[in-house]
This record gives sequence, structure tokens and C-alpha cells, in this order.
Amino acid sequence: MSNRITELFNIKYPIVQAGMVWCSGWRLASAVSNAGGLGIIGAGSMYPAVLRQHIQKCKQATDRPFAVNVPLLYPEVQEIMEIITEEKVSIVFTSAGNPATWTEYLKRNGIIVVHVIANSKFALKAEASGADAIVAEGFEAGGHNGREETTTMCLVPMICARVKIPVIAAGGIGSGRAMLAAMALGADAVQIGSAFAVAEESSAHPDFKHRIISAGEGDTKLRMKKLVPVRLLKNEFADAVAQAEAQGADAEVLVRLLGRARAKLGMFEGDMEQGELEIGQVSAMLKQVRPAEEILNEIWKEFLIEKERVSGLSFK
Repeated sequence: MSNRITELFNIKYPIVQAGMVWCSGWRLASAVSNAGGLGIIGAGSMYPAVLRQHIQKCKQATDRPFAVNVPLLYPEVQEIMEIITEEKVSIVFTSAGNPATWTEYLKRNGIIVVHVIANSKFALKAEASGADAIVAEGFEAGGHNGREETTTMCLVPMICARVKIPVIAAGGIGSGRAMLAAMALGADAVQIGSAFAVAEESSAHPDFKHRIISAGEGDTKLRMKKLVPVRLLKNEFADAVAQAEAQGADAEVLVRLLGRARAKLGMFEGDMEQGELEIGQVSAMLKQVRPAEEILNEIWKEFLIEKERVSGLSFK
């Protein structure tokens, strides 16, 4: 399949692996890229020197394109950007900040820039800043989320109608059927997080992977809306947040409750009760841990089967 995204990234399939904190190291990124998608190293959970190591190891593990995701609120973002340019990373996904801040710098260094958004306002800002593509991430997504709580089904067609650059759909996509639906809404590709979080190559703690594949419907909720909205899997910490929010906790109280390194404690170190467990609604559909290549191939195969099925529908 060839379209604007596969040509832009020089990849075989229009499938992008999300740059998830504590899950998306060089092993996962290189595995997805080797399978024909676009793997992404998540810089949000890495010190600059650690990111450099992951980039170098990824280059050794694959000769295919891969990207780095950079949350723009990262405290050491300038050093991160310098490392990215020094290591000649060809694609950068930016998120959680103003797209105009670093897009010109990255493009001046020959880097393809993609910005993650959750509403039309920031989609237009990203396009105006010179971004080559955008990720339209709906309410179903794991991790940090949009305050508007717009679902992927509503967000993607709204964004596609407003911008001319390619749109990558994200949020609640973990199967070929969901991928086909996103493409029918106008997307050029899909970004998938949760399904790859449970890949064998994911750096997530094994206990976190097991908790994900054991999750059921309704086991994730959007919390921390007065701070930075984030979708969390149920546990003692998430229950404490819910109780605090029900009692009218303000941002200051939530900051104290969150503390430091809460996501690392849960997702990377394996504390399933006191850690912050960020994952999407699609977790209820995930049932096993397996190689990233197998996950990608199954999604693509199902996409083709469903595409054929839908094209053969007849209506009287």
C-alpha cells in the first residue's frame, strides 16, 4: 500500500507505533520498523544520555526509518533536540506543547516533523507551524489526553476536513477493523499504542503487561483533569485520585498525590497498586503478549480482510 504517509516516512505499512513512556525503547521501535511500520522511541521517560543510547542501538538494530517522540514540556528539551540532530534522526513526533516552538528548528535540520493534537485549534496551529503531518488522538487513547474528551470517531473526520497535511488517527485503535474505520474517516495512517505496549519487545514491566491483558471494559478512566488529563488503569492509586477528585481536589492537591516518578513506579518497576498505569480503552481487547512483528502483521492482515469484506457489501 502506498499513500501520503508511507511515502513521507518511507515505510511499507501505514502503521505507526506510539512513543509511549516506559514502554517504547529501542527494542520495540526497531522491531516495529523492521516489520514494515514506523517504530518510535519515547523520549518522555529518558534522560538525554539514555535517549542517545537508545537512538544508537536502534540504528544498529534496523536499517529502516524510525522516529523519536518528544513531549515539548520536557525540562531538558533543548538538549534532547540537539541529540536528535546530532544523531541524524530523520523523523520527530512532538506532543504536549506549542508546535511552533521547535518545528522550524527541526525542519531546518532536514527532519520530518509530526505533531500530536486532540482538537482542531492545535491541528491548525501545527499545520501553520510547518508540520509535515499530525496525529489526531481521540479520547480513547492511553496516557495524556485532550481536555475536550472528543472520541476518535468524531475527532478524525473533523481534523481531516480542516487541514491539508496527512492525518494519522490514534486512540482506541488496536485491530485491523479499527484501522479500516480510521481510514474510512479520512486518516492516512494509524498510530497504535496499547497493542504494542504488550509486545514482547516493549520495555514495560511484565506485571504491567499482564494487568493490561487482564483488563476489562470500564477498567480505564480519564483522571487528573484539573492537572493534565491522563487515562489510567484501575488500581489503588487511581482510586485515590478518583476519591480526591470527587471531594473537589484542586491541581495543587493532585500534584502532591501524584508525587514523583509515579508512572515509572508502575509501568516500568511493576508496582501494580501504587504506580500510575497509563493505558487506553482498547486494553479490554488485548489478550496476549507476543512479538511486535506478529501484532503488526495481524493488524494488517485483518485490515485487508475487512477492506475486502466491506467493498463486497451490497445494499438493496
